Amino acid sequence: MELHRYKNIYLIGIGGIGMSALAQYFAKNGKKVSGYDRTKTDITEFLQNQGIEIHFQDDIRLIPAAFKNSSETLVVYTPAVKKLSELDYFLQNNYQVMKRSEVLGAITRNTFCLAVAGTHGKTTTSSILAHILVEAKASISAFLGGICENFNSNLVLHGNEITVVEADEFDRSFLQLSPDIACITAIDSDHLDIYGNEEEFEKGFYDFTKQLKPNGKLIVRNNLSFNGLTYGIEELSDYIIKNVSIQNGAYLFDIEYPDLQSNERKIIKNCIFAKPGRHNLLNALVAVAMGHQAGFSIDILAKALITFKGVKRRFSYQIRTENQVFIDDYAHHPTELNALYQAVREMHPNKEVTIIFQPHLYTRTRDFADGFAKSLAQFDQIVLLDIYPARELPIEGISSQWLLEKVLSKKKILIRKEDLLDWIKKNPSEVLITAGAGDIGAEVEKIKKQLLNKNK
Repeated sequence: MELHRYKNIYLIGIGGIGMSALAQYFAKNGKKVSGYDRTKTDITEFLQNQGIEIHFQDDIRLIPAAFKNSSETLVVYTPAVKKLSELDYFLQNNYQVMKRSEVLGAITRNTFCLAVAGTHGKTTTSSILAHILVEAKASISAFLGGICENFNSNLVLHGNEITVVEADEFDRSFLQLSPDIACITAIDSDHLDIYGNEEEFEKGFYDFTKQLKPNGKLIVRNNLSFNGLTYGIEELSDYIIKNVSIQNGAYLFDIEYPDLQSNERKIIKNCIFAKPGRHNLLNALVAVAMGHQAGFSIDILAKALITFKGVKRRFSYQIRTENQVFIDDYAHHPTELNALYQAVREMHPNKEVTIIFQPHLYTRTRDFADGFAKSLAQFDQIVLLDIYPARELPIEGISSQWLLEKVLSKKKILIRKEDLLDWIKKNPSEVLITAGAGDIGAEVEKIKKQLLNKNK
């Protein structure tokens, strides 16, 4: 696919985190970019401020005139969008129409591609990797699934020799990639609405490993059954984090690694990483391993971890004082909630922790209900919001009330989102967490403002 021959790029679902990175990429490469999304957000406002024309009604009359030329226009869509008249129009009028993953595959094909796969940790790991490679003076572009605070963007353009991408398992999108180096962070089942069962889900990842280029390298968590280099914390692996302690709210640790020339075991001492949670330590380690296997100085990569600021909505401190902590996180799977709990307990021991959780998708809530109930019950107080449906229609019998009844806790409640601020006002907590992949993120600034005003 020769993307360069298209003058115009039209994106359906342009406000999505992955699609918006593509929109910026094409605009910065001289293409005329426009698109549709159903909802105005901070992301669509940002794109509009970059001169990208966006409309919010599914109406072919709103497609700009320049994009009505099928020979000059590439149409990109995300499989998360439902049936739309605009998509039908493009399909029926001989436009080149591609999924986002296909376009990403085409962009990365002629570069040295580093792909981050796994049920959890893709965005944080790829963001760490982009940051430490930039610090190592690499010529890289990165397409991220979140806003990396070091760049204040989900797109990094620091050259075009290396590409860092997230290898997304949803809709088997990662099978469009042909990476030189890939990692797999975890394969806890998810997206069973797509895959059908756990066996097919795992097979998807095995199929992904076959996408590696000849002589490509695979790096995997040491508890996964793939043939590749391994990584872990205080466990027998190729890359190992050792001697972990916490100093001044950050992790201090050593990294043991294989020297690429001699294959001898070597150690880098006193590395520092400030993002809480052992899962984030693993994300940092595999990012360093990928950069090292790509040929960069592991000393530079490891030392650059100290300046990684984080990703918005990934254990993101909104308030951090002696009397009040407010954290926002993207956790939407039982394993992620367990990691969130471990991190907050490690950093804030002996404090009462309240979680406000918005379940994401009816199918995920149904498929992992027992796991959600167990992970949520660890928190001192649980507040559930209604399920965020995203692309789905309701499933009879599956609701937040149904899930709440499974949670073994005396301090639990289901409330409407519009009543959230009032509830928080009447129920103070030492540590408050908002979590979920839906629109709960839109409430964060309101909650933060209320808590700060209360504490004055």
